Amino acid sequence: MDTFRVLFFWKNLPARSVLAALLCFAGVVGWMLLQGLKKNPASPDAGRAETPTIPYRLSPLGKVPDWSCLNAYHGTMTRDDFAMALQTVFTCSPAWEKYFTLNDDHVMIQTVAANPESIFRLEFARTSDEEKAAVRSWRSLAEMDSLKPGDLPLRGVHIAIDAAHIGGSWAQMEERWFRIGDATPVTEGDMTLRVAHLLRPALEDLGAKVSLVRETPEPLTEDRPERLLQTMAAEDSVSSQALISLKQAEMLFYRTSEIRARAEKVNHEIRPDITLCLHFNAVGWGDPANPQLVEENHFHILLNGAYTDDELDFDDQRLDMTRKILQRTIDEEAALGAVMARVFAEQTQLPAHPYESDSNRARNVNGNPYLWARNLIANRLYDCPVIFFEPYVMNSIEFHERIQLGDYDGIKEVAGKARLSIYREYCKAVVDGLVEYYKQRRTSAK
Repeated sequence: MDTFRVLFFWKNLPARSVLAALLCFAGVVGWMLLQGLKKNPASPDAGRAETPTIPYRLSPLGKVPDWSCLNAYHGTMTRDDFAMALQTVFTCSPAWEKYFTLNDDHVMIQTVAANPESIFRLEFARTSDEEKAAVRSWRSLAEMDSLKPGDLPLRGVHIAIDAAHIGGSWAQMEERWFRIGDATPVTEGDMTLRVAHLLRPALEDLGAKVSLVRETPEPLTEDRPERLLQTMAAEDSVSSQALISLKQAEMLFYRTSEIRARAEKVNHEIRPDITLCLHFNAVGWGDPANPQLVEENHFHILLNGAYTDDELDFDDQRLDMTRKILQRTIDEEAALGAVMARVFAEQTQLPAHPYESDSNRARNVNGNPYLWARNLIANRLYDCPVIFFEPYVMNSIEFHERIQLGDYDGIKEVAGKARLSIYREYCKAVVDGLVEYYKQRRTSAK
């Protein structure tokens, strides 16, 4: 669950739960501060040698950024394209000017927040005609082989499916579980995995190569909350023990360590053309022991972007954002996302999620009410374009009724409408959207 939804979930908790939530948040902030105080050897860049030891400011469990990886991107983008992406999609305010100095033929990027002298110089292409090919592991639609008559519409497309959260015995720990009376529990991690298992054969039948990031309700990470707690305490025997509790270690386990493990698998083992992150949305449901159902139901898709002012201060996230810009992931995400959103909305009749237009942590993409840029750990760390689905409201009255019906073949009446099972409706909308997008590959004559 991303930060926005965490806050949305907890806004109506009773005072005791709010206090616990605030203590958890303070612990995570404390961990971030401790990370920022650690001394690490600097990575070389294209400009100058940096100070031998530098206080990097890193995200939780983040690695020291290697800015030398950007040497492969000199001359791959013009100044205008870089500036446009930086200012209109990837940041939320002019705070980027603290770290990026744009010049006619290059940009100077401060690599370490605590050291203004640590600079990487990235050279721009003079014109779009002179741009070199960007280094990346994935292929855009335009780079894929043309379809021939008789080809399956998804031939040659490698799709990774990331069923969000963990589920199973972990569902209550990760706070993606609720139950009303004796009804079937709503567990997001199990529901997304069910959709993933429906999607794989459907996409393979259409010619795609499909890889599931997780196959079971078990975590990919080898970390466990107790081990993380011990590790953090060992790094600072006084401060960490005062700031980190088991609850905070649990959050670090399922929100950070697990997604970082998935990113390693996606980037180094699967290496797909696109990753589909499957989620279900939710709104505040009050006391978890007595959750409240609501009338609202909606849908949106998240793309990578909208790095907040605070997030830009993290040295690793600043590098991640720069790589995303240079790889032009947003171009593919926006093009595919627009098709996926239209098909999904048409088939489910779900309205767009009501994001605030002046949000300081989200940016609308191309005026499409269903497409929003957000900086989430998954769509930031996964190298390829990511379509991050947020359909339905899990604690809506209609959704809860559909979950109680489970998965089924054919059509049943729900809230006065003939509907597929919620899982098959989700699956069909995704499949049809992908087919519509990738069939745009030019069909060549024999």
